[in-house]
Amino acid sequence: MNTSFTVLIPARLASTRLPDKPLADIAGLPMVVRVARRALESGAERVVVAGDDPRIVAACAAHGVQALLTRTDHASGSDRLAEACTQLGLADDAIVVNVQGDEPLIEPSLIDAVALTLAEHPDAAMSTAAHAIDSPEEFANPNVVKTVLDAHGNALYFSRAPIPWWRDGFAEKGPRAVPTSPPALRHIGIYGYRAGFVRAFPDLPPAPVEATEALEQLRALWHGHRIAVHVSSHAPGPGIDTPEDLARVRALLAAS
Repeated sequence: MNTSFTVLIPARLASTRLPDKPLADIAGLPMVVRVARRALESGAERVVVAGDDPRIVAACAAHGVQALLTRTDHASGSDRLAEACTQLGLADDAIVVNVQGDEPLIEPSLIDAVALTLAEHPDAAMSTAAHAIDSPEEFANPNVVKTVLDAHGNALYFSRAPIPWWRDGFAEKGPRAVPTSPPALRHIGIYGYRAGFVRAFPDLPPAPVEATEALEQLRALWHGHRIAVHVSSHAPGPGIDTPEDLARVRALLAAS
């Protein structure tokens, strides 16, 4: 199936844990440029950075990456995506893949898979990805978001709690057990959208459970929209949130 899609990379200069994060140097390139170059290896028709500062746009231009300047007062990355879709004049049925600007090791094949998953689920407004968890520490970690799927590969729920709760397995094996059938799934923070839904999403009232879990994607489920999930065979490369993460990724690239 030949899927036409655009990659949008929201990039915000302010970061409490890593100031000027999109411009952080990684092996001679600003982080956001390295992310865009990985995305350009996918099957996307176009890769566009949606930045909130002229310095991001200038850094992208210096390396031949298309970028848009968006407002600085967006409450979330979704709002920035909505503005970018409008600036680009994307049709409502156009598929957009949101690649985070702090994922310089993103696999191009994962981007393609998320786009294809949405194309193959015409009843879904969004798509995303997940992979199996085999670590009890990850399964119990509230910073690791988990998901459970229905029979058609759509998300039933996302949670920071360990789901599904393996009642008999935990009783027999203890709290360090991890469900295997169905497997526990870790959510990967990449999303596919139809552009019309991206533009409508910021106007949807926030869901109470969204605030409870601090997970924005629950707003879509709460309002009755489907999220199709691609299950990857392996975990993605590490993202960058802190100076320690940045050092780790620099070391990985230096060793490759």
